[in-house]
Amino acid sequence: MTKSVILTGLRANNDLTLGNYFGGMLPIIEMAKARSSEYQINMFIPDLHSFTTPINHDELQTQVMNNARLFVAAGLPLDNNEIHLYRQSYISAHSELTWILDCFTGMGEMQRMTQFKDKSNKLSNDAFNATKDEQAESPLVNTAMALESAMHSSERISVGLFNYPVLMAADILLYDALYVPVGDDQTQHLEYTRDIAERMNSKFGSIFTVPLAAPKQHEFFGKGQGLRIMDLQTPSKKMSKSDESGKGVIFLSDDPKLAAKKVMSATTDDLALIAFDRKNQPGITNLLEILSLLRGTPLDDVVAEFEGHTRYGDFKKVVANEVEGFLTNFQANLSEVDDSKVLEKLESSEIAMRASANKTLLRAQRAVGLRPKE
Repeated sequence: MTKSVILTGLRANNDLTLGNYFGGMLPIIEMAKARSSEYQINMFIPDLHSFTTPINHDELQTQVMNNARLFVAAGLPLDNNEIHLYRQSYISAHSELTWILDCFTGMGEMQRMTQFKDKSNKLSNDAFNATKDEQAESPLVNTAMALESAMHSSERISVGLFNYPVLMAADILLYDALYVPVGDDQTQHLEYTRDIAERMNSKFGSIFTVPLAAPKQHEFFGKGQGLRIMDLQTPSKKMSKSDESGKGVIFLSDDPKLAAKKVMSATTDDLALIAFDRKNQPGITNLLEILSLLRGTPLDDVVAEFEGHTRYGDFKKVVANEVEGFLTNFQANLSEVDDSKVLEKLESSEIAMRASANKTLLRAQRAVGLRPKE
């Protein structure tokens, strides 16, 4: 490769929200288009990662293709040869290198990963609560059965969830990627990737390109406060696809009029004054930020436009109309995406990426004795 590689993963499954669109999709697409003249852009769909926690496997293929289509609808160009769009599982080197790296990784390294602790605890708690809700006869029996179910659930927390960072390291190292945009929740995984690359290089010679450390990544990509669209019903928490009611979340697949109704039902306050005040008026502040994003205008301009207004209903109506218009246009763009062109892009990228990944895999295989030395 003659160009340095920027590598990023696209979500493989689950419906995407307005927060995903503005916080993840658009920044990735804009970065790819802006930097593709100087860098090779690797954008992969992490379908292997998608079932580290329970999913509907019958829907995975549909979701993978749909999410690729979502990125195209949002503006990802398919005709740029420096932007590669590929499915992780279609390149077997990801799985093969993961096993090699597994064998040089300590259990303690993985046990220290915060994401594993958080997700495994959530799985256990969900099992406990689900069992407790299902049993209504005796509170004492309910608790005992729920605890037993949670214990069994803990036993079934997958090894894949545990060693997820090793697969992520393989995703990065296979392509000699220097640049990987990471959020705060992925910093530990990037640190591990650097550690395992340096460990293997020290033991066997130069095998892997070591990606830059998190501070350098943030310097390269830019790191502000981070975009966080908040839940419409509970504006103290981030808008999340895992919200059970869905009332506070705007999904890209929502009926535009239904989404507008969600905005009209958004939690505000009793101060009767539209102002940007994240502490005292989180609901109004969230709606101001959403309006700014939808219009593509500076937040300060939006705040100034409504400064001093007191009619929350009128303000919500403005935001609701913008949401409805955005979803209507986006879904129209989505309906026009040519699936055959998306598949053609995936397959052509996978041919190129397979050749690149296999070269790195062969270096690692030779180094550890799985293939003859040159």
